[in-house]
Amino acid sequence: MNSNLQGKIAFVTGGARGIGAAVVRRLAREGATVAFTYHSSAAGANDLVASIEKAGGRAIAVKADVADAAALTNAINETARELGKIDILVNNAGVLRIGTLDSFTLEDFDATVQVNVRAVFVASKAVLPHMGQGGRIINIGSTNAERMPFAGGAAYAMSKSALLGLVQGLARDLGPKGITVNNVAPGPVNTDMNPEAGEFGASLHSLMAIPRHATTDEIAGMVAYVASPEAAFVTGANLLIDGGFAA
Repeated sequence: MNSNLQGKIAFVTGGARGIGAAVVRRLAREGATVAFTYHSSAAGANDLVASIEKAGGRAIAVKADVADAAALTNAINETARELGKIDILVNNAGVLRIGTLDSFTLEDFDATVQVNVRAVFVASKAVLPHMGQGGRIINIGSTNAERMPFAGGAAYAMSKSALLGLVQGLARDLGPKGITVNNVAPGPVNTDMNPEAGEFGASLHSLMAIPRHATTDEIAGMVAYVASPEAAFVTGANLLIDGGFAA
C-alpha cells in the first residue's frame, strides 16, 4: 500500500464492478478508506470488500440506487456519520443505452439523464457539508462528450457533455472552499459494458491513435492522480484518457 491518500475517506458510486471497482481498489491501495455503492451485485461488492481487507485496506459496501436521490443522499450522509467525513467523491455510476432517435424511448432518455447527470449533481450537493479544504469531486465522463462517431449514441453523448458544463460551474462554486472538481473522461475501456473482443471493439480501434481498449486500472490511475495532493491546482478540467479517440 502507498500513503498518498492516508487518512482520506472516499465515496465511489457504482463501485462493485468495472471502472468503479478498479477505482475502489486503487484508492484503497493509496491508503484511503473507501465506501462504495452497489445496486444489485451484492456478491461482487462483498468479494471486493474482502479482497481489499485481505490486502490490508478498508472498504465498505453500501447498497443504494443512485437513480433514487433520497437513497443516494442518505448513503452519503450515513457514510459521513460513520467515518467522520468524506474527502473524495467519485461519481462513477452510469448507464449506456444505445438507440437511434426513431427507436430510443423517453424512458431510456430519462434513465440516461437520471443516472449520468442528475445523480452526479445530487451526490455533489449531498457530499458538500461533509467535505472540507482539499476535497475532491471527480466525475467519470466519456470521450463521447467530444466525439460521437457512430449512430445511436446521441443521448449518452448528451449526458456526458452535460458534465462538461457542470464541472466548470462547480469548479467556480467550490474553488473558494478549497475543493477541486474534475471529469476523468475515458475512451473505450475493457469492461462487461464494452468488451474489447468482438466486432464493435475492433471498429472503435480503427478510430484511435492507440488501437486498443484501456484497462480499468489505467482509468483508476488517472482518478488516483486527480484525487492526490499533486493535483491540488487541477480543477474544472475534462481529462481525456482515450487513446487518441477524440484527437
